[in-house]
Amino acid sequence: MSDKDVYEYALLRVVPRVERGECFNAGVLVYCRARSYVAARTHLDEAKLTALDPRADVVGVRAALHAVESVCRGGEPAGQAAGDDAGRRFRWLIAPRSTVVQPGPVHTGLTADPRAEAERLLELLVR
Repeated sequence: MSDKDVYEYALLRVVPRVERGECFNAGVLVYCRARSYVAARTHLDEAKLTALDPRADVVGVRAALHAVESVCRGGEPAGQAAGDDAGRRFRWLIAPRSTVVQPGPVHTGLTADPRAEAERLLELLVR
């Protein structure tokens, strides 16, 4: 028997000008059903953002990334998702969007520690 559980993750991409399709990774969403865990870890590289769009709304993009983190935490700051379980919040966040902050495809893995996995993925795929 394994001490690891299945988890799912999706990258958060910043697409400063949707019509151009250029993007970069600015965060990761991690969900582990077995542990009722969902979290987002984000890191906005402002230099990349302004290189792709010198007029980008840096404050707005940062606010959108923080909003994703709030939804993951649940509770009152999560707005309409406040009462939803971790799985529903994850599914809502990975739904396709045509906005500046977009979720990428969902991938899976095994982990004994979803919190540590979120940090590992942030370092590996975002920073």
